[in-house]
Parts: sequence; structure tokens; C-alpha cells
Amino acid sequence: MPVYTRLRRKPTPTPTQETEETEETKEAEGTAGSQDTQGTRDADWKSRFRIQLARLTTHPSARWTLHLLAAALLLGALLLPNSLAALRPNRFTRIPAEAILGAVLVIALPRRPRIVVAALYGAGLGVLTVLNLLDMGFREYLGRGFNLVLDWGLLDDAQAYVADSMGGTAATAAAVGAVVLVVLLVVLMALAAVRLGNLLARHRSRATRGALLAATVWITCAALGLQISGVPVASERAAGALKVQTRRVVDTLRDEAAFAREARADTFGATPPGQLVPDLRGKDVLITFIESYGRSALEDPAIAPGVTRALDESTEALTKAGFRARSGWLTSATYGGSSWLGHSTALSGLWIDNQQRYRTVTAGDHLTLTKAFRKTGAWDTVGVMPGVQKGWPEAEWYGLDKVYDAFELGYRGPKFSWSTMPDQYALEAFQRLEHGRKRDRPLMAEIILTSSHQPWAPIPELVDWDALGDGSRFDAIQRAGKKPSDVIADTAESRQEYGKSIRYSVTSLTQWLERYGTDDTVLVFLGDHQPIARVSGANASRDVPVTIVAKDPKVLEKIDAWNWTEGLRPAKNAPVWKMSAFRDRFLTAYGSTPHPTEE
Repeated sequence: MPVYTRLRRKPTPTPTQETEETEETKEAEGTAGSQDTQGTRDADWKSRFRIQLARLTTHPSARWTLHLLAAALLLGALLLPNSLAALRPNRFTRIPAEAILGAVLVIALPRRPRIVVAALYGAGLGVLTVLNLLDMGFREYLGRGFNLVLDWGLLDDAQAYVADSMGGTAATAAAVGAVVLVVLLVVLMALAAVRLGNLLARHRSRATRGALLAATVWITCAALGLQISGVPVASERAAGALKVQTRRVVDTLRDEAAFAREARADTFGATPPGQLVPDLRGKDVLITFIESYGRSALEDPAIAPGVTRALDESTEALTKAGFRARSGWLTSATYGGSSWLGHSTALSGLWIDNQQRYRTVTAGDHLTLTKAFRKTGAWDTVGVMPGVQKGWPEAEWYGLDKVYDAFELGYRGPKFSWSTMPDQYALEAFQRLEHGRKRDRPLMAEIILTSSHQPWAPIPELVDWDALGDGSRFDAIQRAGKKPSDVIADTAESRQEYGKSIRYSVTSLTQWLERYGTDDTVLVFLGDHQPIARVSGANASRDVPVTIVAKDPKVLEKIDAWNWTEGLRPAKNAPVWKMSAFRDRFLTAYGSTPHPTEE
């Protein structure tokens, strides 16, 4: 009887079984060729990881979770506003027209063009999101949106500010983190758009009906003006953001050429030396900018009480010393930062509100107020710039014969966050190096006080003027002060410390004048801009106080027609001028004769 052997086909092992059998076999073979074995094990581990990942991502619930995350990412980017004040839930309850148009486009395209278009759509949306985030940051700190043409250089300044305030390691980490986040955002947006594009293509019929329905709803909402919580349901936010960025670029390019012509025309550009500021001959004229000294310091209820008290006390002390003062308001060309724009605007008589204008004017020979004094040949001109820590070629444009930067004032004490030295020390150094020594000619000085620069921690304290020495005694004050990290992200704390810093700067300056001022000293001091919006408020003006102080009554009589307020504190209804008007008004008030230059 024949014997039949029943043959069974050996089942094909699954990838996991293959891996397990391979490992068992290799373990049985001993340890020979350990390096090859380890490499194989690594490869097997990676293979198992890929298999598990594939199983995880192909699971229906996982797939739909990724689809929903991709949709949420794209919709959030399409509806994202460009200011923190507008970042509210009702902004994301809208229907974006750009999503409907994108869906229609990918539904209609074949596979390869669809993937390319979706990737470009997502990447472009990622770039637009970065610009919206930059807008948020610039509005929060500088009171304006980000300019694609002009503002890239300010990112370097931002890194330097973080390094000075928080340390080099924090600045490097922040820069690297920002770059990584930008790349990840663009890549994730592109991947999300490709994923949704493929999903719509797989369900083309239903996707087409859905797109038509969404378009109908959008058109209906737009026609009827339907709103949710005061915000229109039909949205074109992304297209509007792109339009704004494009308009900024076009306006900037047009402005560059127009401003170059404006800068060549100068009301006093051809005035002979003998006809410039004749009524101030023999006077030491000091123009001092106080960092972030804005209108909010005098009028914001949370900040003003301490500042106004300090101004009133200083007015009383100066009056006893024989000085009188008049004060008004100027509207600064900048806000929250970029102090050099405020300095150059006040001294040039031109509205310099962006970096391109600044580069244009400083490359020319437009007459600054400080240069007007040098042009007469009757004054020595110096600059006290404790915030300058590198080459500063603009000194020649300003008309300064000598500039004392952070390294030339003899300071050996600690930095106070961004500020390289306390204002009290900088003023005492100016007295020692220039104002207090015997001179053949009077002095015109531009002085920048930096102790009130953000983040307002730590803040120096006033010490005995006779004991300032080389500044080493500030070590203990700096160590005992608050850390920038404790203040920079706390709005209430920032406002409180900002007010303290303004009191310190103003009191340092007025005490210096009371101590060292003479019958021939004329002090002009003003703010360069308001503090950042987080401190001054989202709707704060750009006004800054400006004051002229002198002992000689004739000096203030020359500006009687200005109707400025008596004392160091301008009244709320005191005149407000654009900062660019100050140079011509000052030159005219003190006897200068206009001789214009042509474009």
C-alpha cells in the first residue's frame, strides 16, 4: 500500500519573524565577527522601527489625526493675525478664501504637478507665517510692522541686545532656535499641504462637492457681511497680509529715491558760518538724549507719579541754583527702539524713520545741529556715547571733533544689562574730560544717556559724586539689582522698573547741572522715543518731552513764542511738534539766517 506523504508549504515569515530568526541564528553562531553582528543588529533595529512607524501611521485613527493636524496647521496659518492684540479665538472662526482656492487647484491637477504646487503653497504659507510673527514682534517693541527691505539688519541688533542683556550663550541659543523653528515651520507647512492635497485627490468627487459648498458659503457670508464676535466670517487674511508686505516693499523703494532728493535740500545748508546761532556765542550748549524718555513716563498712571515727582523736585532744586527751564513735546520718528533714528531726526531736521533713510542721510553732507556749531568755528564739538562699542563713522556727519565711546570714559565698573555704565558716571567723566577743563572756546556736546535702556534691570543708584572714582563701587549695586530675566517678560515689573530708570537718568542729569552748570551753560535734553508697547501701551503716542534749561534769562526769552511750559515737566496741552521741526526752530530762535541749498 503506497504511503503518501502530506507535504505542507512552509509559511513565508513576516518581516518581524525574519528579524527574530536572524537574531536567533546569529546568537547560535557565536560572537565571531562582532562588528558585523553589531552593524546587522543596528540595521535590524532600524528596520523594526520603520515597520512599527509604518503600522502606526497607516492605522486609520492615526491617519485621520495627522490629516486633522495638517488642516489645523494650514488653517491657523491662513487666519493668523499680525499683531498680538488681534490674537484672539474669534480670529480663527472664519472661512479663508485661500483655503478654498488651494483645494480647487490641487483637485484639478495631476499627481506630480499637484505635489509640487501643494509643497510650494505650504512653504509659501510658512514664509508668510514667519512674516506675521515678525510683525507681531516689531509691533510689540517698535510700534510698527516688519519691513522686508530694511529690517533684516535689526535682527543682528536684537541678537546683540539679548547678548548684552542676557549673556552670549542665551543670544546664541535664541538665534539658533529661531533659525531651526523657521526651517521646521516651512517644512511642516509644505508637508501638511502635500498630505491634504493627496487626501483631496483620493476623494476627488467628495472634495469637489465640498469645495463648491465652501465657496458658496464664503460668497454668501461676504455678500451679507456676516460676522462672529465682530469679525467677518468670510476671510482673505493671507491675501491681505501678502498685499501689505508687497505694498511696504514698493513704498520703501519709492521712498528711497524721494528722500535722497529731500536730503539734498537744506534750509540752512548754505548759511555762512557767521550767521549760524549768533545768539548763543560764548555759551556751552549741551544736547542730551535720555533713552526711552517718552510721554508715558509723565502721563501713564502706573508710571508717572514717581517720574513727575522727580521732575518737580529737580525743577525746584535747579530754580534754587539760579536756573530756569521751559518744556514741550516732540513726536519722535521712532518708537520702542532704534534710538539713532530719533537722534538723527532731531539734529538733522529730516524725518528719519527707517534704516534706509538713516544710511542715505549719513552718507551725505546735510547740516546737523551739532555740525552747525562746528561750522561757525566758535565751538569745540564732542560726543559722549557710552552705548557705542564699535567703530562709529557717523561722527563726521554729526560734526563731532571728538567722540568718547564706551571704552574712552575710564569706566572700570560693571555693565548694567545693555547699558555699559551708569549715567551718573558718564556725566562725571564728561565733566572731567571736557566740560570742567580750561578751554579756548566754548563747548557743544551731544550726550547720550543709556541707563534707562530696556530691559531696565538692574538699575544703578545715585552715589556720592565725589566718590565715583573709576566706577568700581557700582559692583555691589549691580549684584544687588534685579536680573533682566526677572523683568523682561513681566509687563507690570517692566513698567515699574522703567519708571525707576527714568527717575534715575533725569535726576543724574539735573544734579550734574546743579553741581557743574555755569552762567554760560545751556542744556537741551529730550527723549529719543517712547518705551516698547508692552510698557507704554498699544495705543500710546510717539511723543517725547523736550526741555531747555539755562541761567541766562535771554536764552529762554528767545523761545517765548514757542509757548512751552515753565519747568522740567511739559503740560499735557503744551505744543507738540514733529521731531524733525526742532533743528530749524532752534536755529531760527537763536538768530540763524536761512540760506537754502537746492536739490
